[in-house]
Amino acid sequence: MQSMTKASRYERGSKGAIRSWAFYDWANSVYSLVIATAVFPIYYGSVTSTEEGNLVRFLGTDWENTVIYSYCLAASFVVVAILSPILSGIADYSGAKKMFLQIFCYLGAAACAGLFFFDGSNVDLALTLSIIASIGFWGSLVFYNAFLPEVAYLDQQDSASALGFSLGYFGASLLLIFNLTMVLNPEWYGIADSGMASRISFLMVGVWWVLFAQVTFRRLPKPENKRKITKELLGNGFRALREVWNELYELPDLKRFLGAFFMLSVGVQTIIYLASLFGEKELHLDSGYLIGTIILIQIVGMGGAHLFSFLSRTFGNIRAMLLALVIWALMCGAAFALQADDPSVSYKFLGLGASVGLVLGGVQALARSTYSKLLPTNTTKHASFFSFYDVTEKVAIILGTFLYGFVESITGSMKISSLTLSIFFIAAIVILWPLRARFSAYSLKEH
Repeated sequence: MQSMTKASRYERGSKGAIRSWAFYDWANSVYSLVIATAVFPIYYGSVTSTEEGNLVRFLGTDWENTVIYSYCLAASFVVVAILSPILSGIADYSGAKKMFLQIFCYLGAAACAGLFFFDGSNVDLALTLSIIASIGFWGSLVFYNAFLPEVAYLDQQDSASALGFSLGYFGASLLLIFNLTMVLNPEWYGIADSGMASRISFLMVGVWWVLFAQVTFRRLPKPENKRKITKELLGNGFRALREVWNELYELPDLKRFLGAFFMLSVGVQTIIYLASLFGEKELHLDSGYLIGTIILIQIVGMGGAHLFSFLSRTFGNIRAMLLALVIWALMCGAAFALQADDPSVSYKFLGLGASVGLVLGGVQALARSTYSKLLPTNTTKHASFFSFYDVTEKVAIILGTFLYGFVESITGSMKISSLTLSIFFIAAIVILWPLRARFSAYSLKEH
């Protein structure tokens, strides 16, 4: 009786199951904030910049430090975009979603910890580990997202997704704030200098990621049909992808949503990766202020995820997403209007950051849960379907970052690049608009 009671605490739809699943966001979000967004890019830039220039040597060739870094990130997205459909198909047939989630988690965490050994002289190591860390992070998300329909019922998925993002924002912000105290005041902790403090931060990210991921790993549902992974199963993986692709033709709402998700991802993900560079290069804001703005985005993002979950219950998922997309498009125009010589530019940038935080968590949480709701109710190929979702996002990131740099290269202005991103938000609005009425059947208010 006791074991049955314990098991029921973590069955589908229970608070225990949803919280345990969402806690992986707490575990892995430290990568996206500390490694991908804040501490590592600043440390990398500082140790690879000299009075002679910003060239680094990688794979036997000299590169501009920021250019090769962006290329390496793009390469990691290409790898994930290729691997995740194959592995997700295998995972659906073998019941190995949890195993693949763990593999990518440990791979990414080990790479983050390995960055501790990057001291500026071994750029090859740093860039290689940054690629592996990115693959680990994004690869694990494919299988993590695929568990959402297995831990939460349809009417719980918006709030469950929002809970994950808010936990991620909160946990990552806590570690980032602590890391910043280390970097800015290393003597408080008996650390030699801020460079060593940064390297210790990378080690802490790896430990944090692995440690807290165990909460999720212990409580995820066990596969109903577990099969041994064989060579034949690899063929089944490709077959599953073909079946999902064929099913998409019979799911017009899902196809339309994926198109809109691609467009919004081009804008959202590009802004996430390049916002701090925009503030530094175009507005001449110092790194401390930029990191403070990043922390503000995380804090506001926690509330934004739950706000848009509430709006989805009141007005439906698509209407809530349309509101977020309108705000995103307006923010691109606001970024274009910012002037470096404006005495109040720092406050305006801070306000823009708060606005980003408000809609960032909201649109990401709603996109994940809305896609989950649109999946066929009788499918067991959750990982395969979510791999399409993941590949869509990765291709969008590759396109967005390339287009942003290309527009800047021909115009000489990151502000024009930012304004260009508004086109993708407007396109997402146009694509989603026909679904606003029909999609009410999927809103939480109807369930």
